[in-house]
Amino acid sequence: MSALLHKLGLSSQLAFHDVFSIDEPELLAFVPRPASALLLVFPISDTYESFRRSEDGDKAEYEGSGPNEEVVWYKQTIGNACGLIGVLHAVSNGAARDFITPDSDLATLLQDAINLKPAQRADLLYESQALESAHQAAATGGDTSAPAAEDNVDLHYVCFVKSANNHLWEMDGRRKGPLDRGLLTVDDDVLSDKALDMGVRSFLKREAEAGGGDLRFSLIALSQSLD
Repeated sequence: MSALLHKLGLSSQLAFHDVFSIDEPELLAFVPRPASALLLVFPISDTYESFRRSEDGDKAEYEGSGPNEEVVWYKQTIGNACGLIGVLHAVSNGAARDFITPDSDLATLLQDAINLKPAQRADLLYESQALESAHQAAATGGDTSAPAAEDNVDLHYVCFVKSANNHLWEMDGRRKGPLDRGLLTVDDDVLSDKALDMGVRSFLKREAEAGGGDLRFSLIALSQSLD
């Protein structure tokens, strides 16, 4: 994912890091802070799907756009591309935006996306040759074959970012829009206890309370590179 973003135009000063624990300080200390975004990978369980349908309910589809939009949200219309949508949410919002190289493919993509409604943004991503090229290069660079768009995959990515007005947002292209999870302090990053309680731990708690035994949760953080 770091390679994908660097190819598109994110500064090499930022990179993704594995988060091995959110409860053991000595393991959490391996992640450079502050973290500007989190990507949570989790199983799409019956518990989660029931929660998602209930929370979305009768909400209207999000139609935000423009420079005054608090967060830039991308609707997912490309099959099995939730990881791609997640990394775009991570760099299109919060502090990470300051690390996008001017005039890069990523800068151009974000500039074009900001003034579009979500449906048109989805078309922009679908038609972007630069995005397709970088995505293909990253997908073939790992040890595991990337799934085809039509494959049935039961793991999903959501992104958590902190906006300029210190709110934690859950960004998921499968939902009806971005989700405001609450106010953080100025000093809280997305790996702070408060942010984790609002976001990542709520996913774990739902599964635990439902008696779910599927522990395929993993977490990566976007923060300062170690290189």
